[in-house]
Amino acid sequence: MSLAIFDLDNTLLADDSDYLWGEYLVNQGIVDADYYAAENERFYQEYKAGTLDIHEFLKFSLKPLADHSLADLQNWRADFMIRVIQPILLKSAQTLVRKHHDRGDTLLVITATNSFVTAPIVKQYGIPNLIATTPELINGQFTGKVDGTPCFQAGKVTRLQQWLKTTGLNLEDSWFYSDSHNDLPLLEQVTHPIAVNPDTKLSNHAIKHNWPIIDLRTEECPTEHLK
Repeated sequence: MSLAIFDLDNTLLADDSDYLWGEYLVNQGIVDADYYAAENERFYQEYKAGTLDIHEFLKFSLKPLADHSLADLQNWRADFMIRVIQPILLKSAQTLVRKHHDRGDTLLVITATNSFVTAPIVKQYGIPNLIATTPELINGQFTGKVDGTPCFQAGKVTRLQQWLKTTGLNLEDSWFYSDSHNDLPLLEQVTHPIAVNPDTKLSNHAIKHNWPIIDLRTEECPTEHLK
């Protein structure tokens, strides 16, 4: 039994759920539109460039969770799932997940986006395991702080190693699918690193190291790399 690990944003999804959640909050008038939209865009560009200060970003992105009740947040999230997430679910990604399931692999999503946003998305894909940046929750209220290590860049490796210790699993014959050069620390840890619709930096690295590059934005799920 192998471990099949998937990044979420721009890998299993056709866009970035973290960025889109910020846009949703702006569009619904939940946050200050001009300030939040500008900062959301700035952080997203820094993420793509590999210069993101994850702690600065999380102070920004987790504040709306602390500013509102859990009940309101859950209602907004349910609407976000219908309006924003459902249209960007990828059929080829769903097929790929099923193929790993049918092989008997253990399925896991690992993502920098916080678990409040991502948990229902991962459930939609039928993936039972999630490692994500965890917003601190005390007495039913988010605090705006992070619980534990942010699940970003090398932090993904740290969080995965912690999870492996608790589950007794290992990375023998493991897979990791990602679109981003930010995930190179983890891609270099697995047996089968797979670049999915990769950014330029990851594409160049994958070509140099002869890693498979696949496209999940097509109707037909690529399977050659599984043989």
